[in-house]
Amino acid sequence: MRFFLGTHHPDWLARVRVPLYVSQHALSPLSSLPRLAGGGVWGLDSGAYTELTRYGRWRLGARAYARMVRRYHDEIGPPRHIAQLDWPCEDQSLASTGLSVAEHQRATIINGLELRSLEPDLPWMLVLQGRRPRDYLDHLEQWLAAGIDLREEPVVGLGSICRKGNTLPVALMISRLARLGLRLHTFGYKTTGLISCAGDIVSSDSLAWSRAARWEARHPRHPHGHCGNCIDYALAWRAELLERVNRAHPGVVEDLLPLNHTA
Repeated sequence: MRFFLGTHHPDWLARVRVPLYVSQHALSPLSSLPRLAGGGVWGLDSGAYTELTRYGRWRLGARAYARMVRRYHDEIGPPRHIAQLDWPCEDQSLASTGLSVAEHQRATIINGLELRSLEPDLPWMLVLQGRRPRDYLDHLEQWLAAGIDLREEPVVGLGSICRKGNTLPVALMISRLARLGLRLHTFGYKTTGLISCAGDIVSSDSLAWSRAARWEARHPRHPHGHCGNCIDYALAWRAELLERVNRAHPGVVEDLLPLNHTA
């Protein structure tokens, strides 16, 4: 399992060699992009939950996103994978758009197919969406009916799970999808869930360190009021989490790098 440390600071791409996950919302305002540190790995998040809950729709079309991503690929460096413009199915997203789970699933498929047709050589990560476990299995069949067998994809995003309070049903669903042959990436999955099912996923990302840092006392040697933007805190949080995962699943974790693995 490869763990991507989420960050809202694009400059970390040039400073940190641990795998990083950055949202297009953080990159799109920049006129000058950082160059990926030597040996660095990164993935691009579409910012789907924020976009749909805040605006009730995607303000960004497939063509514009494809152009943006081509620029990121060429100027930052090739990402490991790129999340499509999917349509999350959390209650907040559905309430904001006024659409059904089935309509969000259909829109996700339409976007994935369009992005693939526009830039077929980019590493698009298609996303499986749903609200209940049965929805994800239905969406798997819908992708197949559209000509995409997700079991053949190098990685498949598993959407709408990061805000689920009970991780057990999610873990059981992840296990079932893994047995079906899907190589899953979990978006922002809770750390307790990640520790329990790391053996059933190929990658995951989280920005939870920043929220945790805002509630903790700042490091005594740090001048800032809290460590919610602190690279030292983020790397320490990552190292501790992956040690816990490694104890639960020895040998599963990739990139167990030193705490100060910076460029």
